[in-house]
Amino acid sequence: MPTWVVATTLIVAYLIAVLIIGEVARRRTSATIEDFLLYGRQAGLIVLYLTVVATFHSAFAFLGSGGFFFQHGIGFWAAGTWTVLVGAITYVLGTRIWALGKKFGYVTPADLLADFYESEAVRVVVALVSVVFTIIYIQVQATGLGYILSVSTGDRISFEWAVLILLVVSAAYLMVGGLRAVYWTDVIQGVWMYAAVWIGALVLTYKLFGGPVALWRRVAAERPDLLSLPGPEGFFTPGVWAGMTIALSFGVVFQPHMMIRYYTAASARTLKILGATTPIYLMTLFIPAALVGLGGALVLPDLETADRIFPELLFRYTPAWLTGLILAGATAAAMSTLDSILHSNMTVLTRDVYQRYVAPRRSQAHYVAFGRCIVVVLLGVGYLLSVNSFDFLVRLVTLSATGTLQLLPAVFGVCLPGRRLTTRTGVLAGILTGLATLYVTRFVYLHPLGLHEALWSVSVNFVVTLVVSRMTKPPSAETVARIHGEVENFVYGKSASGS
Repeated sequence: MPTWVVATTLIVAYLIAVLIIGEVARRRTSATIEDFLLYGRQAGLIVLYLTVVATFHSAFAFLGSGGFFFQHGIGFWAAGTWTVLVGAITYVLGTRIWALGKKFGYVTPADLLADFYESEAVRVVVALVSVVFTIIYIQVQATGLGYILSVSTGDRISFEWAVLILLVVSAAYLMVGGLRAVYWTDVIQGVWMYAAVWIGALVLTYKLFGGPVALWRRVAAERPDLLSLPGPEGFFTPGVWAGMTIALSFGVVFQPHMMIRYYTAASARTLKILGATTPIYLMTLFIPAALVGLGGALVLPDLETADRIFPELLFRYTPAWLTGLILAGATAAAMSTLDSILHSNMTVLTRDVYQRYVAPRRSQAHYVAFGRCIVVVLLGVGYLLSVNSFDFLVRLVTLSATGTLQLLPAVFGVCLPGRRLTTRTGVLAGILTGLATLYVTRFVYLHPLGLHEALWSVSVNFVVTLVVSRMTKPPSAETVARIHGEVENFVYGKSASGS
């Protein structure tokens, strides 16, 4: 049986399975915002762990990281730094976000920030930043899915149709089962993705080179530039590495699909264990990605689209059944993040815009129905972006994360109590100047002085936030005592639920 038939059949079987899971989740989900959007705030360690790692690693890790090793060499192993930071951020900030969400009923990142800064303008700006920059992330996942399915079928299904089919499936089980469907499918996707990357990389490495050591020796002999810094194209300079580290740690964590996961944890202890252990999963996934990318640079040096290196190698050099299983794992990797982003944007637009300003006194079922309509709109936007613009997946992820990185000073002001208070005017001025700096250093003068746009934009943001905050009115003493008092009580005394 031809490889493309086996691979396509296995991917279709996987898609049917996730749709069935979505229907089962629907039967367990009540028509309330908290259950549909937040899993009832009862996510335990195993479910939360697998949904977090599956959401963090996506087409970005399965396809994009191999493509970056293929293109720029070993410098991408700097990924280890941001994966460690993600664990530390979860342990320190994630637990505090959970405690405040539990105490005050927050659903979105904007709920947290608007409450502390006593500002509807902060709510609107945070909601817009969250949605606009994670729509870019939808493009990343949709593009990855298009690559996977089109390669799996031997290009018998075009990239455009592949994107549409897989977007529709992701939206379908989300609309049916809400966040419960997302979490349940992520449990399968997290395990499958990790196993598929390692198995596929090792099979290819042993078949083509005789093992990792032999591969390394050949790379050293034939492409030593891939083992150097800043790499064959001079990309991984210290300024770029530092910027990517900050963007892909703090920036990704502050995206709504990650912050909402903190709200859903059953306890603070769950999040502490999560923070202590997630770097193990996140870091070790880049080892097989390096084997794929570096090996691909030797075997298929003229491949035009670097992000296609993993599926192209599988399709050419592994048995049909294994190719199908691994490409289904790649599909799982992209869908596990895509469904989460669709869910978070649905949540932000429903909660922060529609419920707040358009229809504030409607039934819970009404808001759930509106959220499902939002998913359809997001699906259309994601599709149009994916088929009309192309870039390296890692670069798109970094741009997306750098946008949401601009929330960093505002989140610090809420979660890290101190004598110097940030103000709503300072936060708004910082976010807007940070975004303007991002535009200039990303699209007008790329990496001035060799520094990544994430460093430029967040540095300007911090300076403006602090300076303007010194000159403007801080949040009321009552609000500061209520929210900072809860943070201090959580850290030094009893937590929001006695975790």
